[in-house]
Amino acid sequence: MNNQTNNTEQQRQLLLKMFEAAVQRAHPSRCLPQHLPEPPANGKIIILAAGKASAAMAAAAEQFYRERGAADRIIGFATTRHGYGLKTSLIELVEAGHPVPDQASVKAAERAVRMAREAGPDDLVLVLLSGGASALWSAPAEGVSFEAKQQLTKALLRSGARIHDLNCVRKHLSRIKGGKLARAAYPARLLTLAISDVPGDDPATIGSGPTVADPTTLGDARAVLERFGISPPPEIAAALANPANETPKPGDRALVSSEYKLIAAPSASLEAAADVARQAGYRVEILGDALEGEARDVGAEHAKLALKARANGERLAILSGGELTVTVRGNGLGGPNQEYALGLAIALEGAPGIAALAADTDGADGGAGNPEDPAGAIVLPDTLTRAAAKNLKAANFLANNDSTTYFRELGDLVFSGPTQTNVNDFRAILIDP
Repeated sequence: MNNQTNNTEQQRQLLLKMFEAAVQRAHPSRCLPQHLPEPPANGKIIILAAGKASAAMAAAAEQFYRERGAADRIIGFATTRHGYGLKTSLIELVEAGHPVPDQASVKAAERAVRMAREAGPDDLVLVLLSGGASALWSAPAEGVSFEAKQQLTKALLRSGARIHDLNCVRKHLSRIKGGKLARAAYPARLLTLAISDVPGDDPATIGSGPTVADPTTLGDARAVLERFGISPPPEIAAALANPANETPKPGDRALVSSEYKLIAAPSASLEAAADVARQAGYRVEILGDALEGEARDVGAEHAKLALKARANGERLAILSGGELTVTVRGNGLGGPNQEYALGLAIALEGAPGIAALAADTDGADGGAGNPEDPAGAIVLPDTLTRAAAKNLKAANFLANNDSTTYFRELGDLVFSGPTQTNVNDFRAILIDP
């Protein structure tokens, strides 16, 4: 093995180690227990969990309250993505559709609202929230069919709508989102412990904010559809014009007994990865944890930064988080992290000494929503060379939104399986001149 090949393999292993550090920093077993409240003096502990991390959050909560002799007072359930389940004994686990809701999502949301309404004055309603809850808890507004809301979600995803836009619409077509779960629990004490997967860590956006005030309006939701050129069916249009579907706003009485704590965020996971890079002798530059934009374009922009650092002789690690988007024009397979990686590889043009990894911290990047989907992809200095030897033209795969096939042929997909957490996308570029 020559020096260049050896260095490339070292970069690959370091990138994987950095990704693992980012994921572990946000794992519920590490970040949740210190924030769990002591059991109420007399009442029940009603645990309602939803999101890609909800199974692990439920398991951590079970252990916490079992150690405090309160196991017999726990009721509730957790809703996670199909294939993301774990074994629990006190808290029932159900699986539902993500990113597009299914009938299990509807039943779970209706059940959560019903249990919140049944909470008594001595009870604690504990909501354990993480990314993915928007789809996993889906209770359409009165007069809106599940099928109509499902088709609208698909249209928004394909249009390239950002998470804030998507959630704005979903909150106003829901009976649980946008503070409506808190309204159902009032006046019982309600505590939400959340793992953020959104740029800016806005509680109103994480899981579509079921327990916090919603600053967006019905008018904002209508404007999103107009901006993306989506003509909604009559039932959607009617719901978005119905004042009864407006969400609780700041100062609403239904929110006075509701408390919210953020227990894990993308910034902390980026710092965990940065520590690994520094220990390996790299200077670290973090571009931010809330980057947005078209995945392929951001990849090309980051390639310019990497090439500049290489020209300056810098041994540098460039890290970033956030949620990039893909405007689907082809019929291939992929997700924003893989498309970012493909755009980056094309722009780097095989520059020596530069390697990168882009992956979703939940373990699944785009695809069909299956637990065996890739988390992302790795770019190495010889990516384009190896592809050319297989007659794979990167530009053609990018045009067809088929980054999964491209990186699969090279053996450069990242597979982690369900990680049981979700702090959004993780991207790292290593420059070693």
